[in-house]
Amino acid sequence: MAEKVLVTGGAGYIGAHACKALARAGYLPVSFDNLSTGWGDAVKWGPLVQGDLMDRLAIQTAIEAHRPVAVMHFAALSLVGESVAQAGRYWRDNIGGTLNLLEACAKTGVRNFVLSSTCATYGDQDGVLLTEDTPQYPMNAYGGSKLAIEQMLRDFGKTHGIAHVIFRYFNVAGADPEGDVGEQHLPETHLVPLVLDAIAGKRQALTVFGTDYPTVDGTCVRDYVHVSDLAAAHVLGLRWLQEGRGDRVFCLGTGQGFSVHEVIAAARVVTNRDVPVVMGERRSGDAAVLTCASNRARIELGWEPERSVLRHMIEDAWAWSQGPGFKA
Repeated sequence: MAEKVLVTGGAGYIGAHACKALARAGYLPVSFDNLSTGWGDAVKWGPLVQGDLMDRLAIQTAIEAHRPVAVMHFAALSLVGESVAQAGRYWRDNIGGTLNLLEACAKTGVRNFVLSSTCATYGDQDGVLLTEDTPQYPMNAYGGSKLAIEQMLRDFGKTHGIAHVIFRYFNVAGADPEGDVGEQHLPETHLVPLVLDAIAGKRQALTVFGTDYPTVDGTCVRDYVHVSDLAAAHVLGLRWLQEGRGDRVFCLGTGQGFSVHEVIAAARVVTNRDVPVVMGERRSGDAAVLTCASNRARIELGWEPERSVLRHMIEDAWAWSQGPGFKA
C-alpha cells in the first residue's frame, strides 16, 4: 500500500497542488482541511478529512486513523493586511493550530514534518538577495507567527525527535498545467489572478497599492515561483527526511523579482488584452522588495523550477481562469 502523508490545508491552492505531486510520486495524500478557504473539489488524489487544527481531538483522531509517514503543513491564515488589522487572530490560530498538530505528531509517532513557511519572516530588507541565513525581522503578525512556528518546530525536534524541512517561499503563481487544479480564493488577494480577473471583466479594475516604493517603477517587487514547482520541492523535501538527512531550511524562488507594473505588462502580452488599473495607497505591512536565492534547494534537493517563468505562470493561470474552475 502507498505510504500516506497528512496534508493540512490540502484543499487549498498550494496544498492541492502538493497532493497531486505526492500522488504522482507514489504517496497517498490525506487532506485535513476545514474548507474555510479551501475547496472540496480540489481534493482529487486522496481522502478528505474535514476538521480544524484548533480542534485537538480532530487532528489526533485523523492521524491515528490514517497513520501517515509524514505531515505537510500548509494550513494557516496568510493575508498580510488582515494580519495587521487582526494580529490576535493570527497569533492565536496559526500558533495554536500548529501547536495542536505538533503535539498530535508527538503523541502518535509521526517524526517527519514539512513546513510551509514564508518570505514574510524576513520583513523589508531592500536590496538584499535573501538566503536561508539572512536575519529574520517580520513586519506583521503573519510573518511573526510563521517565524514563531519555525522555532516551535525546532523545539519539538529537540524534545520529540520530529525531523523537519522548512520551506520559505515567495509569491506563488500559476496553476496546474494539466488543468486539474488552480487558484481560487474568496476573496482573491494574489496579484496574478487579480490582474486576470480585471482583464476578464470579473472586477472593474485592478488596484495597485502604492506607487512610491523605492523600486524601478515605484511598485512592490516580488519573486514569483510556479505552484507546480513549489509542489515538486515539497516532495523532494519529504524524501530528504525519509532518507534521514536531518533538519534543513530551504528558500524557494528564482532570484529575479518583478514589479507590479511588470506583471501587468506581461499579462497584457499573454492575453493580448488591456488591464484596467486604478492607483491606491500603500497597504500596511507590505515590504518594497522581496527576492531570494535558491542555491541550496537546487544543489542539495536537486530542485529545478521548470515553469517559474513569468510568462508560463500567467499562461497557466489564464488557462485555469478560463476553464470551469471550482464553484462557490
